[in-house]
Amino acid sequence: MSESDAPDLNLRVTAPADAAGGLGAVRVALTASVAQMGLARTASTLLDVNKPGGFDCPGCAWPEPPQRAVVEFCENGAKAIAEEATIRRIDRSFFETHSIDELASKNDYWLSQQGRLTEPMHRAPGAAHYQPISWEEAFARVASHLRALASPDEAVFYTSGRTSNEAAFLYQLFVRKFGTNNLPDCSNLCHESSGYAMKRTIGSGKGTVLLDDFDHADGIIVIGQNPGTNHPRMLSALQSAARRGCRIVSINPLAEAGLKRFRHPQELSGLLGAGTTIASRHVRVRVNGDVALLRGIAKAMLERHRDALDASFIAEKTDGFDALDASLKAESWARIEVSSGIAEAEIRATAAELATVRRLIVCWAMGLTQHRNAVDNIEEVINLLLLGGHFGRKGAGACPVRGHSNVQGDRTMGIWERPSAEFLDALGAEFGFRPPRADGLSVVEAIEAMHDGRARVLFALGGNFVSATPDTGYTAAALTRCTLTAHVSTKLNRSHLVTGGEALILPCRGRTERDTQGGRDQCVTVENSMGVVHASRGRLDPASPMLKSEVAIVAGLAAATLGLNWGDFVADYDTIRDRIERVIPGFERFNERIHRDGEFTLPHIVRDRCEFATHTGRAQFTVHEIPDSITREGELLLTTIRSHDQFNTTVYGLDDRYRGIHGGRRVLFMNAQDMRARGLAARDLVHLCSGARRANNFRVIPYDIPVGCVAAYFPETNALVPIDARASGSLTPASKSVAITLVPA
Repeated sequence: MSESDAPDLNLRVTAPADAAGGLGAVRVALTASVAQMGLARTASTLLDVNKPGGFDCPGCAWPEPPQRAVVEFCENGAKAIAEEATIRRIDRSFFETHSIDELASKNDYWLSQQGRLTEPMHRAPGAAHYQPISWEEAFARVASHLRALASPDEAVFYTSGRTSNEAAFLYQLFVRKFGTNNLPDCSNLCHESSGYAMKRTIGSGKGTVLLDDFDHADGIIVIGQNPGTNHPRMLSALQSAARRGCRIVSINPLAEAGLKRFRHPQELSGLLGAGTTIASRHVRVRVNGDVALLRGIAKAMLERHRDALDASFIAEKTDGFDALDASLKAESWARIEVSSGIAEAEIRATAAELATVRRLIVCWAMGLTQHRNAVDNIEEVINLLLLGGHFGRKGAGACPVRGHSNVQGDRTMGIWERPSAEFLDALGAEFGFRPPRADGLSVVEAIEAMHDGRARVLFALGGNFVSATPDTGYTAAALTRCTLTAHVSTKLNRSHLVTGGEALILPCRGRTERDTQGGRDQCVTVENSMGVVHASRGRLDPASPMLKSEVAIVAGLAAATLGLNWGDFVADYDTIRDRIERVIPGFERFNERIHRDGEFTLPHIVRDRCEFATHTGRAQFTVHEIPDSITREGELLLTTIRSHDQFNTTVYGLDDRYRGIHGGRRVLFMNAQDMRARGLAARDLVHLCSGARRANNFRVIPYDIPVGCVAAYFPETNALVPIDARASGSLTPASKSVAITLVPA
């Protein structure tokens, strides 16, 4: 048995926390930072994060307030920065000492703790170890594989959401000049369902609120999201809203600490007092019971609170209301209750509370987006907002809360397998070529293509592909069938250890590091979750003189593969921004605004003008069936979650103190009634099975979760997500609803 699937022998369990933040957050943030960076480096680096003239946090995409505090980062942001700015290093001697097979036996936490990569590494066909390679030879090896393909569509070019706008724009330009739209990205794995649903219903795939809208909302719903762990700085906005009397409703299978109370670490009352109550109501919905619950709330409003609807908005700005109204009148309360797990009386009480709200924001994350019916989930959210006319109004709107710090910006820059004709026309006109028009491969489609031999090369600009994706065994087999797998990375991860016939690790500079090109320090830009584009300038010396920037890596790849001379782009990132300005609407005077103001907000016709670029020019109500259960007799419905000590697939530590877990990650949160029905006791060891897929050695932990539902951490449980379990339309993996059985260990 390898370390990666061994039971956690040092696991300790305590009661879940009833508040987020406080002294505990300060202590953990500083302890983690000093352990990775040392005291002086910690102080200088953390004071630079999310500040004008400083660097953007490489963690989540939550926006910064106009007035920045002295400390403008959260606990998990500090951990993300410490991981990147660590003084630990991986050099060639590390790979001489450790074979690929030995490294593959280590767990993800151990891999992440080894430090920053310092030079390009190459695994030759059949070799047991990585060995150093020059940048020139590395680019030549990639180019050789790409030019040997029978078609450009046999290559897959993945992108992580931490890539800058400038690197992302050049990357998609290179890929399309190479001749394919195979540009899957991490959006395919998280918020693709959001964009797909919102584009169909309101004509835009982006959220419709800005940060200051939270200062004007009198109602906020947080559904399928755990901000205390995944977007901790959001708690400041929720705290301010709660203090002025805004009603905040939490809808989630688990009652998370951050939505109970928040102890602001920069307030004396937060450090020493009880903190601020955040949610006025928690609705403990069943896993994937959201369509039923949202339809129930809408049904109750139509039955008893019809005067709360915005009749003029519905008449003037929307289509489809009558069909929705009729479907809700015909909907069975019994079916709503069974599917949602919530009693009719509680749903009616929630609807009554929301009926008093005149400015409503609905926030959501992957708890809604990673189901087979994920698009329906989001469209039901839009239905609820449309009923109250909550678009084009200060303090109201849709707020999908993105994960990676520039995942939205990458999509804006053209990182998408299904680009619009307008974008391709503008790109082709600016650069004098004919971009390919056929849709490319999404992540799950790319995995299938690699698995069956239709794709033979994977090039990944950031990310941890094998750990982030579903059906880990199937995905790993797909990668091993490639002729080449190449990853641009800052640190070692599992994707470097599951390789094609040949493999490359290409180390890049991080967000915290100085990027000197053409004799001067360059800045890059990112776009946050609310469409604000801002500059980022690293201040630290690069971890190694052999590191290249992402821009330089893309330019080197373009030169080796296509003979393109992009030296001017590398020498001055302003020249890239000039070209972005001429291709992408909303980036007028790009350099002027970035260098003068540091940031600007992209236009949004729904938010700014209450206009909807749908096929009718009006917002669309939609009608959905409540989904049938996917579990059979004896099965449980698993939802995958993050611990508080991780960001996506990066594991910072082995604790999840908000849920009372210490010293381990292989745990299964389970309702006590389900435990009794299976003869299980606390801490019993079980294996999790999904068809032929299996994840071993999980400790059963009694937890307040709906009957029939269980939760466990990813990426350990990604192995259980079937490759063909995906959202209709968006193709996002259904990682939040997996039917499993338990086998005693």
